Amino acid sequence: MSIQLSRFTPGDTDALVDFLTGAEWPFHAGVQDAAAIRRRVEEGRYDDAENRTFWLLADGERAGLVRLFDLTDGTPMFDLRVGEAWRGRGLGTAAVRLLTSYVFTEFPEATRIEGSTRKDNVAMRVVFLRCGYVKESHYRESWPAPDGTVHDSVGYAILRRDWQSGTVTLPDWDDEPTPA
Repeated sequence: MSIQLSRFTPGDTDALVDFLTGAEWPFHAGVQDAAAIRRRVEEGRYDDAENRTFWLLADGERAGLVRLFDLTDGTPMFDLRVGEAWRGRGLGTAAVRLLTSYVFTEFPEATRIEGSTRKDNVAMRVVFLRCGYVKESHYRESWPAPDGTVHDSVGYAILRRDWQSGTVTLPDWDDEPTPA
């Protein structure tokens, strides 16, 4: 299967609205609203100096969406959505590898890339690990779901130097001070 990223343009707005409102996104916060998506496109939140959005193409078909944000602060973040029909086929891993290479190639000031997911999104957590990302945070009861349930969230990141060398540097988890 051929996987590639294709940059979003405002001419893709209707397709974006259809993609985001036409599927269930069980591990994403909030409900997708067509008017809000259109407003965000008009505001440049899908493509401007801070944000870039790409279609994830699988054999030429739109199979997912990658949104990069905070591109100018040295620590970009991303949101990844894989369409229901394409889940479980390795597209998440391919997409994260592509976006990691893209960010570190196109943004020389980027020193790391971050992503977060719900604790129960095991598939995405495995994608992070396969792509050399390291768990750096765990926030208890911080991710509200539409049904009112609040889930733990976990954050992962990759350092530019680890990406370049193919290594994984783990955080120092043994730095807690002793309470007096």
